[in-house]
Amino acid sequence: MNLFICYPKCSTCKKAEKWLKEHEIPYQFRDIKQDRPSREELAEWHEKSGLELKRFFNTSGTLYKEMKLKDRLPAMTDEEKLELLATDGMLVKRPILVTEDRIFTGFREKEWEELL
Repeated sequence: MNLFICYPKCSTCKKAEKWLKEHEIPYQFRDIKQDRPSREELAEWHEKSGLELKRFFNTSGTLYKEMKLKDRLPAMTDEEKLELLATDGMLVKRPILVTEDRIFTGFREKEWEELL
């Protein structure tokens, strides 16, 4: 079963969920604010994705900007980044779609079409 992690008020998340429904792709819904990803989950997804850890940060979010993470992240270790991401779901890029063999961060329709 695919895991769809999102913030219900996010317009991009709504588009992604609509896309999943239209394409009849089954998923389990998880609210990132109510049930934020753990450090262990984030580490697993990071490793499985092959993406830079920075891709897991919501760089357009208010909290990211308030914490001045653009300037702080380059000096942080991956472990520090994972710990920070696990503190608040609003720091995490959304939506996240966890499939059996892939991790998608953000919604890019062309990329998600690979699921079909």
